[in-house]
Amino acid sequence: MSTTDRAVAQASDPAVAQASGTAPGYVARRTLPLRVEALRQWRRRRTLVMGGVLAALPFVMIIAFAVGGGGDGGGGRDDGGRVSMIDAATASGANFAVTCLFVSAGFLLVVPVALFCGDTVASEASWSSLRYLLASPVPRARLLWSKLVVALGFSLAAIVLLPAVALAAGTVAYGWGPLKLPTGGELAAGDALPRLAVAVAFVFVSQLVTAGLAFWLSTRTDAPLGAVGGAVGLTIVGNVLDAVTALGQWREFLPAHWQFAWVDLLQHQVEWGGMAKGAAVSVSYALVLVALAFRGFARKDIVS
Repeated sequence: MSTTDRAVAQASDPAVAQASGTAPGYVARRTLPLRVEALRQWRRRRTLVMGGVLAALPFVMIIAFAVGGGGDGGGGRDDGGRVSMIDAATASGANFAVTCLFVSAGFLLVVPVALFCGDTVASEASWSSLRYLLASPVPRARLLWSKLVVALGFSLAAIVLLPAVALAAGTVAYGWGPLKLPTGGELAAGDALPRLAVAVAFVFVSQLVTAGLAFWLSTRTDAPLGAVGGAVGLTIVGNVLDAVTALGQWREFLPAHWQFAWVDLLQHQVEWGGMAKGAAVSVSYALVLVALAFRGFARKDIVS
């Protein structure tokens, strides 16, 4: 009898359930539904605060450009026709969204990913509610899977929120127009939006390392701040190591080395090599870290 057939039989036949040692109607895959976990995480104050911070950043930058006079709409070109992202930030809503993504991808977007993934299991342990969830009974693998999926969903929402708000606010402030490319020339707004979407997707994939690290630490400690801070700290260490040019080609094994590979989208002929390598490195690290989290949690003595 397969696992699915056995679960159905237990749910429909009390005698079968009693023989297998489970309660009538119990089906493991129905415990801790994703919608329940998502609603619990949505109602937490840190979710709303983080969303507010990310949504406010584009408006802070608009005020900064207005007060400081930064961003000349793309006028600051060199002899080769190149222009920096900051100089072109006020050229259009698309340019402003790209600039916001560029200045936040290196560190700011690391924080919500580490927060959502590092706080998810450790917070339950700190509240002494983790053992009660497992006594429901929620299988350990099911509990981790539900929390990981929801945490990644909120992380993706946070990464999408910032450029989405920036695009809307930038369009209102600077108008709807073509995307001025740093390499010179411009790209029609209709063609720029798909590239911006790909850039956001790559940023999310590049943050999977931080997500996996935070999630693994969350299963190893009862202190949420320890898991979140550890993930952020190790991410910073990775950025520092990537700046050490003496490491040479060894830097290509660091996820931080590829975190801005999406900038290759901002040219007429897109280069996919860097993004492909960066995605492969990030996914590889993330799979190992998530596997370690599941393996360690399955054997962990839950006392809180």
